Amino acid sequence: MKSLISAWNGQSVVVSFDQPTQTWMFIAIHDTTLGPAMGGCRMMVYDRPEDGLRDAMRLAEGMTYKWATIGFDLGGGKSVLATPRPLEGAERDGLFERFGSLIDSLRGTYACGADLGTTPHDMAVIGRSTKYVHGVNREQGNLIDPGPYTALGVLSGMKAALRQVFGNDDFTGRSILIQGAGDVGYPLGEMVAEAGGTVIVTDRDDAKARVLAEATGGTVVPPSDCYTKPCDVYAPCAVGATLNTETIPVLTCSIVAGSANNQLAEEADAGRLHERGILYAPDYVINAGGATALPLLDAGKATPDEVRERIRGFDKILSDIFAESAENGVSPLVGAKRAADRVLEQAGRREGGKAGS
Repeated sequence: MKSLISAWNGQSVVVSFDQPTQTWMFIAIHDTTLGPAMGGCRMMVYDRPEDGLRDAMRLAEGMTYKWATIGFDLGGGKSVLATPRPLEGAERDGLFERFGSLIDSLRGTYACGADLGTTPHDMAVIGRSTKYVHGVNREQGNLIDPGPYTALGVLSGMKAALRQVFGNDDFTGRSILIQGAGDVGYPLGEMVAEAGGTVIVTDRDDAKARVLAEATGGTVVPPSDCYTKPCDVYAPCAVGATLNTETIPVLTCSIVAGSANNQLAEEADAGRLHERGILYAPDYVINAGGATALPLLDAGKATPDEVRERIRGFDKILSDIFAESAENGVSPLVGAKRAADRVLEQAGRREGGKAGS
């Protein structure tokens, strides 16, 4: 852990160990140039605690670029709960209450929301210990599920990608392979089918995949075949690092556009996709729908319809990134980072640099 932290380009890392559940708790704060850090709380069973810390750092950096790209005055942060086993019931709630106290001790430097492995209910439990949590509307007393908003952002980004590759954004006759039929993949499948696309589903849980396929008139492929299955769009909507030196050479898609965080095993994988002529929609841009919705909805700053309209604007954001990247002959990841860096540099000059180190 010491070597990971010393080599990181972020601002700070909070590390705590929860004795009752034997869980490592990590909060990584990458950059607060634009504002206080915000990012989801992920909970997973990792082979080693260090893997959870590494995940938190990579995800926090992605959040910095996400907020800069979509125009929010927020900084990049992420938290990871590396549990030794799946937790349920009172044991799970106890962990989240204690984690809420840890967040509260930072006095607003970081606020969290739901992410892979956590739920709106978990955010409500965190909210017992701190106000620095998103997805809980305190005035109305209801929970906010970010999944459908994330799915809408992915659909909007797919339209931009389809136009870039095929010249139009008509889903009719286009096959979309959705990897992961969960909180984002399921509503995304419904939206694709409604738009006229053909849905192909894969999930480690075959039953979940079949439920989505039946609902959308789609088909199911086993996880082992998902990378070689011919399709127009591959949409990773589950775990990260599915784009790597083993999978990229065998992909048969024209576009990668999905909701998973850290889709690239390493940054060089964006170049490998570019060399193969596969258009990659940078994950931290296209999956920002939920992140857009939570701070607006739970603070009452916008209605659901207003939030959805803002998320549909991802189409233009990604269209501009694709166009600039094509003009410069670089991958969209390079183009997206250049655009975000311009925002961060301008804010840094205005504020006199980073808020901390």
